[in-house]
Amino acid sequence: MTLSRYLVALGYGTRKEAERIVRQRRVTSAAGAVLRDTDAYTHADVRVDGDPLPAPPGSVILLHKPIGYVCSLQDRPPMIYALLPETFPKRTPVMASIGRLDADTSGLLLITDDGALNHLLASPKSHVPKCYAMTVAEPLRGDEAERLATGTLMLKGETTPLRAAQFTPTGERSAEVVIHEGRYHHVRRMMAAIGHHVDTLQRMAVGPLRLGDLAVGAWRLLDAGEIETLRAAALAHKATAKTLAKGAATQQGV
Repeated sequence: MTLSRYLVALGYGTRKEAERIVRQRRVTSAAGAVLRDTDAYTHADVRVDGDPLPAPPGSVILLHKPIGYVCSLQDRPPMIYALLPETFPKRTPVMASIGRLDADTSGLLLITDDGALNHLLASPKSHVPKCYAMTVAEPLRGDEAERLATGTLMLKGETTPLRAAQFTPTGERSAEVVIHEGRYHHVRRMMAAIGHHVDTLQRMAVGPLRLGDLAVGAWRLLDAGEIETLRAAALAHKATAKTLAKGAATQQGV
């Protein structure tokens, strides 16, 4: 792939705009040598106006999403892309969030241009666990963990029960909850179904990945090992869920 075509894929403009960037000698190696369109290159060695390319194809970004930001390109601002390099929403394929966090929810959000990985992690069949920290309006009663673990809780307007969730109190009005599926406003609606209004909600982990001490609004690239660990975890959870479903179907048939 020529250098200009690579820049187009990374969101640096149209084909003509990328070719113009190269002709204007704005693309160099890390050592400062001007790169021509047909020169050999590596992603890590390319600089545009002195800046390194932000993320190679197939990357996964871990963003600490702040409250108030939305995940869609077709929604009202502020959008998460305001926190990321301006080339990200222009890439082909686009850097898209894996699932969504609503505007009132903060925390760990994964973003990638790897469509297959996005589908694997976002698929309801993957059952990748997601951990949230929350505060609620009224003191906890003590029966929340038992009620959420039944696997029979129904949400208003839906016809299938929620999968069992793990609930751990951390204070009088605070708790952590782990869910294994993703429905619209899942945690807030789930808590409402057992009589609690969620005041604050933050996603702390997705599968083996934790938010850690990453600052609000900051992001980092996952390394290859983290991506493969995440992929393996999703495949393992998917296989386990398939086995359990097959076993349940067999028992029902007996």
